[in-house]
Parts: sequence; structure tokens; C-alpha cells
Amino acid sequence: MWSRRRTAGEVVLAVVMALLAAGTEELLGGEGWQLAAVALGAAVLSLLRRRLPATTLILTGGLAPLVPGFLVLLILVGWSAGRYIAGAGRALIAFTVAYVLNIAASLLDVWDLHRSLTVVFMSTLYYLGTTLAPGLANRYWTQRRTLLHALQERNAQLLRERVMVASSARLRERQRIAQDMHDSLGHQLALISVHTGALEVDRELTDRQREAVGVLRNASVTAMHELREVVGILRDGIEAPTEALTAPVRAGDESGRAARGTAGIEGLVEAARAAGNKVELRRLGEYQPLPPAADHAAYRIVQEALTNAYKYAPGAPIDVEVRYEPDSFVVEIGNEPVTDPPRDVVSGGQGLTGLHERARLVGGMVHAGPADGGGFRVAGVLPYGVVDAAPLVETAPLVDAADDFRQQSTRPLVGDLGPVTGGPADRTFTERELAMATRGGRSTGGGIALGCGIAFAALVLLLVAGGFGIYFLMGSMREGMIDPAEYDKVKVGAAEQEVRDQLPSGDTIATTGLHGKGPEEPEGSKCLVLMSSEVGNDMETEPVFRFCFKDGKLIEKKSYEVKR
Repeated sequence: MWSRRRTAGEVVLAVVMALLAAGTEELLGGEGWQLAAVALGAAVLSLLRRRLPATTLILTGGLAPLVPGFLVLLILVGWSAGRYIAGAGRALIAFTVAYVLNIAASLLDVWDLHRSLTVVFMSTLYYLGTTLAPGLANRYWTQRRTLLHALQERNAQLLRERVMVASSARLRERQRIAQDMHDSLGHQLALISVHTGALEVDRELTDRQREAVGVLRNASVTAMHELREVVGILRDGIEAPTEALTAPVRAGDESGRAARGTAGIEGLVEAARAAGNKVELRRLGEYQPLPPAADHAAYRIVQEALTNAYKYAPGAPIDVEVRYEPDSFVVEIGNEPVTDPPRDVVSGGQGLTGLHERARLVGGMVHAGPADGGGFRVAGVLPYGVVDAAPLVETAPLVDAADDFRQQSTRPLVGDLGPVTGGPADRTFTERELAMATRGGRSTGGGIALGCGIAFAALVLLLVAGGFGIYFLMGSMREGMIDPAEYDKVKVGAAEQEVRDQLPSGDTIATTGLHGKGPEEPEGSKCLVLMSSEVGNDMETEPVFRFCFKDGKLIEKKSYEVKR
């Protein structure tokens, strides 16, 4: 179904085609009912060109030589047929049949055995220039637009999938943080419970004090149970973190927690060395304590960076640098490039995303990317104090801004984070054309045929344009060139008007660059410079004739050679 806007546009276009057809017929001698019939036929064919493109093309191509009013309509029909005929084979058949009927009608309209070749040649040129070339151009443009729409939809889908992957990675990292919170707070609550339990049985306490200690012990036990329930809800359906401590933490023992903070970085480096990797650890600056969450984030940055180095650059030297800056804690891990990087590396693709989320939640930031001299570099900056989480910055699109197909369209596709630009597309036509373009081996042949057709049509149009250009150039040359014999006939002292009537006007592009060269012109005179039909003595010079007029008479004529 057409929209109101398209309906109005098609009606206006049909009226314009009808008026052009009727006007052409009237100029060629048509009158009365003939004009009305041609106008009605042009309007009907214009309206049917989208619904029945092949039929409309064949009818218009066959009737155009017999009905001159359809000659302008043939351009519009050829343009539309190139887009709306589905399938390269059907389009080739339709254009071929229309061409054959056009040539046959042309020969039938002007039957002259001696002029048949000329009629065929001129009709072929007209058909190629006004029907086939627009049809091929529109078909190429339509297929390109179809491919663009498909890429837009694919890009929007990739964006949505990437958002889902990033959200899953952030959720996993938050689950790990929840587990760390459970381990840390659970340990502290266990200590409180143990100490309060010991105080509760102390004989030196009064009944009131023993009652208060009992309340404190019950509160700590209740808080520990609630903490476990909350962490259990957060972990529902998510696998347990691989770095979780498997050994129980004894009361008063902080070694397990310290091993997962900045103090545990040396343990990670020693484990990497024991596995045969070349790892160098440097500590710079004066030690400053970090909050527990930031302390563990530093440990996770080093752990994940070393893991990536093992996977993607095995055997490459690794540098780990820990710096206690005045305002923040900085950790950098870099590995040198490898000559033969491994293939088929198994990776979940969420480690770095998790590091970004963990650092963001403590007010820090993480950078990961190729290093300037080659290799890979991971760097993290973490604050010493408790800082609010940085605002969440959504992931960048999967394509560069210059190649982003979303910016070339106007129709939004709804994504998880809001509208993602996708572009208006005729779904039925898009699916049909895309299926045609990707159906087995015929896609290659269709593309080659389309390219060859466009190239052939362009070549024909170029030859036609070149022929007209040569024709007009020759006419222009005649307006700026005379023979030496004509030069000799002109006598000095003759009237200016008489001389100008005998000579060409010289107002042509062929004489550009000849004025102002050669002998000095007489003062106060107006000179006419023309080329000679003869060639010069060499390829660099050109003989010219100059005629100078003053006070209505020819006062001087000269023949000389100039260099262009």
C-alpha cells in the first residue's frame, strides 16, 4: 500500500508524463483524440511501472518509435525497471525483449532498405543512452542500498550483542566483588561472634554486661546470616569465581586476605617465574595503604594481565611495575611482542571488561591496548581513599566513526541502551534482493554481468559524447581558421566591416592563447587573430594571421608563428 505522500507524488509524475507525451505528439502533428489517447497511455504506464516493471518496459519500448510521445516516458520506465525487476536474469530478458521490439518498431516506422543500418544504429544508441544506462545505474544503486541496509541491521545487532556481553561481564565481576565482600565481612563478623561468645561466659561480667554482650553476639550472627543470603541471591545462576579461597580463614589470620591484595603481587610474579616466564617486578615510591576493594582490584589487574600475557604472548618477557604516586596507586604490566603469536586461543573475552568494572566501582580506571613499541600494555590507576564510582561509559560501537553505517540512515532500531540507527528499508524488496545476491554461485555471475553492462553502457555513452564533442570542435575550428589564400586576398586599407565579413569571427576556444603574442600591435588598434590551416615548421610553433583595425579600416596584417 502506498502512503499518501507516495500516492501524491506518483499522481503528479503521471500528470507530468501525460503532458509531456501530449506536447510531443502535438509538436509532431498529432491532434484531437490522438493527443488524449497518448496522454492517457503515458499516465497509465507511469502508474504501472512499479507494479509491472517488465511488462511496462516491453510495452513502452515497443511503442516508443511508433508513438513519439512515449520517448520521454521510456527514460522513466527504464530507470524504474532496473530497480523493480527482481533477478538479474529476468531483468536481462526484459531489457532484451524491449530492445528487439524497439528496433523492429523503428524499422517498421521508417522502412528504407538503404537507411536500415543507420536506423538500427541510431535507435540502438538512443535505447542504450535513455533506457539501458539508467536502468543499470538504478539497479546498481538499489543493490548497493540493499547491502547498506543489511549492514546497518547487522551492525545494530552486533551492538546489541556487545552490550549484552559487556553487561554479563559486569555482572560477573560484581558477583566476584560480592564474594570478596562476603569473605571479608564474614571473617570480621566471625571474629566479633567469637570474641563476644568468649566475653559472654566471662565470670567477671555483670548480668547487665553479659546481656549486652549476648545481644551483640546475636546481632553479629544475624548479620552474618543475612550477608550470606544476600550474596547467595547475587550469585544465583552464576558460577563461583575461580579465584575464590578454598581454604578456610582462621580467626585472627589475615594472610589469606593479604595474599589477594597488593601484597600478593609478588606471589603472582613468583608463580609466573616458576612456570618458566621471564617476569621483572619493580616497586617505586613510598608504600601507602589502599582500601580493601582497591587493594584487591590491584591484585586482579596484575592477575588478569599476566594471564593474558601467558595466552597471547607465551615466552615474551613481562614487566610489572608498581608505583605509589602522591595522589594515586599505579600498576602497569607490559609484555614484548612475539614473532609467532599463538592461534586458536580460547578466551571468554570478559576479563578486561571485568577489570574496567572493578576499577570503576572503586573510583579508578584501567587502560588496555597495544604498546607503542609493540606488545601489549595494561595499566591501572586506583585512588588511596574511598571514592565514588565513576559514571558508567557505555562501550564504543564495533566500527569506526568514519565507517559507521548507522550515521547514513534515519530509522531507529531499538537496542538495549536506546535507539540504534538502522535506516528505512523495504523489507520485502530487501529480503528478495539480498537472497538473490547471495544465492550460490549466481551472485558472482550476476555481479559480473551487472558490472559489464554498466561498463558497456558507459563506454557507448562516452563514444556518443565524444562524437558530438568532435563535431562541435570541428565547427569551432572553422570559426577560428583561414587558408593562406584567404589571407592574401585581404588588402590593407579595406573597410573593417568588409574584411570582417570575409573572415571568420575568431570567437572560439581554438584561438585562446594566441592574443598578445608576436609583434607589437599598432597603438589604438583592435586586432583579430586567426589560425592558419597550414602546420608550422615544428611541433612547438603554430602559424597565425593577424588583422589590425583602426578608424574603421584595416591598417595592418601580419603572418607569424607563435608558441602555445
